[in-house]
Amino acid sequence: MIDLYTWNTPNGRKISVALEEMGLPYRVTPVDIGKRQQFEPAFLRISPNNRIPAIVDPDGPEGQPISVFESGAILLYLAEKTGRFMPREMRGRVAVWEWLMWQMGGFGPMPGQVHHFLMQSEGPARDYGFARYHGETKRLYDVLDRRLAGRDFVATEGEPSIADFAIIGWAWRHERHQVSFDEFPQVGAWYGRMMSRPAVRRGFEVALS
Repeated sequence: MIDLYTWNTPNGRKISVALEEMGLPYRVTPVDIGKRQQFEPAFLRISPNNRIPAIVDPDGPEGQPISVFESGAILLYLAEKTGRFMPREMRGRVAVWEWLMWQMGGFGPMPGQVHHFLMQSEGPARDYGFARYHGETKRLYDVLDRRLAGRDFVATEGEPSIADFAIIGWAWRHERHQVSFDEFPQVGAWYGRMMSRPAVRRGFEVALS
């Protein structure tokens, strides 16, 4: 039974979706980031960067427990553990790595800044921050839209990969990003395909807070 320490955020949802898709038993321990529980000593022992999500797998390498922090590292760990949602051949693996890093480096930090500035008081600082990060967020949606032309999934054929699980966590918040799928129809079609998967739906329905 994997312990998932998380909250109801895009990064948290990446992992609940992956665990459901992989059929791994897990239990959720909510970490209320609004109450700053991510800074408590018990959580810091498994997540030294004060961020959710993190997992503890009692059946880790060589049968010994392991803790993993950072959502991208968790996805890579779970793919290695199960042998699923990651191609075996190097060329296919590289594509998954690329799009996972694309999400971690851009399609997450940029819309996260949109969220931040939308919560600020109206004024020049809010307007500047929103324009800057909303513009970059829409550029990233366009990159994804072009990638998905003629493809069912972002990095693989036939079934999704952990890159899709990473990206769906943030695409789930597209309305909060003030982004319409009408502008990005390939992303909208992919989003519909992903959300129609029973395990993905369970990953979004499980209580994380």
